[in-house]
Amino acid sequence: MTRKEIEERKFRPARQEAADARKGVETPQTSSAAYRLAFQDTEFLLREDLRPVRFQLELLKPQLLMDEAKIESTFVFYGSARIPEPEQAQARIDAATTPEQRRIAENLGKKARYYDEARKLARIAAQYPVNEAGCRHFVVCSGGGPSIMEAANRGADDVGAATIGMNIVLPHEQAPNRFVTPELSFQFHYFALRKMHFLLRARALAVFPGGFGTFDEMFELLTLIQTGKMKPIPILLFGRQFWTRVVDFEALADEGVISPSDLNLLTWVETAEEAWKAVQSFYQDSEAPGCG
Repeated sequence: MTRKEIEERKFRPARQEAADARKGVETPQTSSAAYRLAFQDTEFLLREDLRPVRFQLELLKPQLLMDEAKIESTFVFYGSARIPEPEQAQARIDAATTPEQRRIAENLGKKARYYDEARKLARIAAQYPVNEAGCRHFVVCSGGGPSIMEAANRGADDVGAATIGMNIVLPHEQAPNRFVTPELSFQFHYFALRKMHFLLRARALAVFPGGFGTFDEMFELLTLIQTGKMKPIPILLFGRQFWTRVVDFEALADEGVISPSDLNLLTWVETAEEAWKAVQSFYQDSEAPGCG
């Protein structure tokens, strides 16, 4: 709706009504929670019965803000929140106080190079040209946290590009990494809607070594494509040695619980350059992405 259309509307806008409602005369009636405008009543919005409304709001807010930012497609990055950047790997090993802590620190340190690869790939994707209409494609999107997520947002920030972070409310204190564009820094209550937003605009996905969260997000996408609920996109798995150790994909096909062709949904890569080449190859016969 244009500004002129808004000005010509017959009814007063909700923003003005909300401001006027706060100026009310103090009486026992106006002081009651029942008198508050429904959309200004936080306690009302948090009621169990209002969950469908909260679902809708959590779907709409990022959707509208990304529309306004002319973000047409994203390059999504999944991966561990625990892998250190290379400069920190040795310090974490040295700080270990038990053999078990040292073993884990060394294992994570071996994966530190993926921080650099995520950063490089994000830097490449973030330089995809904005078209004449100002629409953006392959905008780097991560979970907004540390480690691989930070590396992705950092790579985009390196080249001055906007980059998305989709945080989730957790019981412990946490905050988005400092490389997320503030106007594209979102916080979710519902995991389901966060995962939905990861994929709504996804044009490519890079998956780095990770834990339960990475598994959850990756396998949901694989299932959506396998069942035809979503069009295929490049799924780039970094770290074949890690993934084939923790998941025996070939065994799934041998056991008959997936089709051998399902293995073709995965593209194995080790470097940012390999990953971007795979994305270019996937879309080589497609028209250049536009708007809408």
